[in-house]
Amino acid sequence: MVREALVQEAVLIMDAGADERAPGAAVTVALCGHWEHPGPCPLAPHHTHVERVGEQVHLRVLFAADPQVEHEVRRRIERALREGRLVGPDGVLTRWRLQQTRPADVTPIEAEHADRLTLS
Repeated sequence: MVREALVQEAVLIMDAGADERAPGAAVTVALCGHWEHPGPCPLAPHHTHVERVGEQVHLRVLFAADPQVEHEVRRRIERALREGRLVGPDGVLTRWRLQQTRPADVTPIEAEHADRLTLS
């Protein structure tokens, strides 16, 4: 089966100064078991982009998955974001609240990266 490039986006509420990398790390833990792991991501190679707008953090997870596991990948991403917390490598707890999440389309700007992920 050929992997497809897909996107899950979310809006989170985070306190000013909270580590914006924590939700992406939580997604990596959900998909790969730990934020540090050897080789390509076993279930779905992915990349997370975050952008803060006030107290909102807009998160996009670009991932490549076989069609038969797409639902499982999206379920794990959503579960990690709904959990709303991650203790980072420095021992600091970061919290957030999931406001919304939904599938989205790959943008033209993401297309080249998406192609690379499908080949991972």
